[in-house]
Amino acid sequence: MKYSKKDRQKLLIQTIEDNPFITDDQLANKFRVSVQTIRLDRMELSIPELRERIKDVAAHNFENEVKTLPLDEVIGEIIDIDLDERAISIFDVQEEHVFQRNGIARGHHLFAQANSLAVAVINDDLALTVKSELNYTKPVHAGNRVIAKAVVTGQDKEKNRTFVKVTSTVEGKTVFIGLFEMYRTKGKGGK
Repeated sequence: MKYSKKDRQKLLIQTIEDNPFITDDQLANKFRVSVQTIRLDRMELSIPELRERIKDVAAHNFENEVKTLPLDEVIGEIIDIDLDERAISIFDVQEEHVFQRNGIARGHHLFAQANSLAVAVINDDLALTVKSELNYTKPVHAGNRVIAKAVVTGQDKEKNRTFVKVTSTVEGKTVFIGLFEMYRTKGKGGK
């Protein structure tokens, strides 16, 4: 269905309010217009680009929750977190993150996203990675959006250890699994 500019912009505002993480490409497909038209609409409506919307949501929602490191040190953007339980971040792979000869993302970027999320989910002033077990299951390319989900799977209170599993996906397909053993200064919940 073709929308008038006024109707499209009204629906654009509502769509972005419902899902601030929607991309311009997805919006263009939804409204059957060019990406440039969506960008012009956003400019007219003073709606920031996706990266800025994500930062705003993350800073607003999580700046007082993440204790182990500043949000700007997290690789990727945290979009959901429940300390000592679970967290989610997104990372958009750019050209500078891939090998020039084959366009495949360098593994240390996927590791950095997962590791920083494993640190961020810990409800403590200090969390350090003691050990990790990594499994890269599919190549990731420039233009892919990596969604990393961290889940706290257990802890050893005597050794001040918390165990975190991070699963990263692209378009619903698993590309990376990391099992992290994290040192923390206190037991769960900062006790």
